[in-house]
Amino acid sequence: MINFNNTTTFILAPEPQLLEWLEAIIVQENFEEGEINFLFCDDDHLHQLNVEFLNHDTLTDILTFDYNVGRQVFADICISIDRIQDNASIHNVSSTNELCRVMAHGILHLCGYKDSTDDQKKEMRQKEDYYLSQLNLNI
Repeated sequence: MINFNNTTTFILAPEPQLLEWLEAIIVQENFEEGEINFLFCDDDHLHQLNVEFLNHDTLTDILTFDYNVGRQVFADICISIDRIQDNASIHNVSSTNELCRVMAHGILHLCGYKDSTDDQKKEMRQKEDYYLSQLNLNI
């Protein structure tokens, strides 16, 4: 089960289509859906989590807390809507496009993809692009 939680005024739409898309990513990566909680918050909240849990005193767009059991995906994924909006502007894409990319990014981390090296970042970006191409939101 995938749950969406929001501590901002941001409105996520269309939820049913996003749920189906995220579930499809998990299946295509040969994993099983457990429970995934997305939390959409602001920079301050995500920064506090980053400092408290990872000892990183920096802003970020996403934190993925992986609780996988074997190939069954369990996680809390926290996303800063402030970072999404700023990065969308920087990359000249819609906020919806950037949000979907970051959501896919979090799911891909849960499916074993890393982004520490240049090669890993390239592979992650290719996977994000591939899955974004499967989403029909006119983003």
